[in-house]
Amino acid sequence: MDKKISVSIMCVDFFKLEECIKTLEEQCIDLIHVDIMDGSLVPNFTLGTDFVKALKANTTIPLDIHLMVENPENKLDWFKFGEGDYVSVHYETAKHLHKAITAIKAKGAKAMVAINPATPICVLDDILSDIDAVLIMTVNPGFAGQKLIPSTLTKIKKLREYLDSNGFNDIEIQVDGNVSFENAKLMNEAGANIFVAGTSSVFSKDNTVEENTKCLKNIINS
Repeated sequence: MDKKISVSIMCVDFFKLEECIKTLEEQCIDLIHVDIMDGSLVPNFTLGTDFVKALKANTTIPLDIHLMVENPENKLDWFKFGEGDYVSVHYETAKHLHKAITAIKAKGAKAMVAINPATPICVLDDILSDIDAVLIMTVNPGFAGQKLIPSTLTKIKKLREYLDSNGFNDIEIQVDGNVSFENAKLMNEAGANIFVAGTSSVFSKDNTVEENTKCLKNIINS
């Protein structure tokens, strides 16, 4: 399964957004992760509909839209996405999960279900045949810069084994939360293949975005 880097755009200096997007394109980044928060599932507000529309119009990199909102099935039409993009909705907030997944796939995007650290993987049983990927939160969602919750590494491994043993080998696993260089190695070994990269890796101030991206690629492809 291909390894992919999804760069968290909320970690960018917005005064240098255009410059950063150009750099990410030059580095052949796979996806741009866009966190949408409505202050309900998590105590924070972030990016919105117009921002997603502007990104879609100004970059060739597919979007990875992470909807941390209540009743996402009723709000999908607010966002611009389509072929090649990924869209995740949270199990914890989607009252009609199948409806949301069906609507995402109808637009040609890859459909994901996101689960928080304390949500067991068994909640996915009745949706696996309909989804393309699972997003495992490795921190409690809402804010960048948090520490990894160690038990989520075991969760990644259990999910990969469960998917493979039940014939869902093609379902991808995305990880989001403190995907540092050190943690990315462990997440990769556990079975993840899409890595949401932010302040602890691609945007680490220790080196340039170019150097950080090269380092992360080497780690997840080793």
